[in-house]
Amino acid sequence: MSVEEDVAAARGAVDALERACSSVTRHFPDTVDSRRLRVDIARLREDLTLLCGTKPRPVHDPYAASFYDDGYDQLMDAPGRKRL
Repeated sequence: MSVEEDVAAARGAVDALERACSSVTRHFPDTVDSRRLRVDIARLREDLTLLCGTKPRPVHDPYAASFYDDGYDQLMDAPGRKRL
């Protein structure tokens, strides 16, 4: 999936969480816990917005040749040697 699709899926999940939590909090009075739940959901939205303002970091691939490459060409150490 692309970044945009992942962000859209996360936003949809936050929307679904908000709907589910609002139906639960209707059964309880306005308490510290119910307010905290609403604030936590709002914080999730803000965190997604803040996170999406930056480019995704590249994935570190320890098996990529460039990770171990020191810039030294192995074929240069033996002139005339045939490549296998």
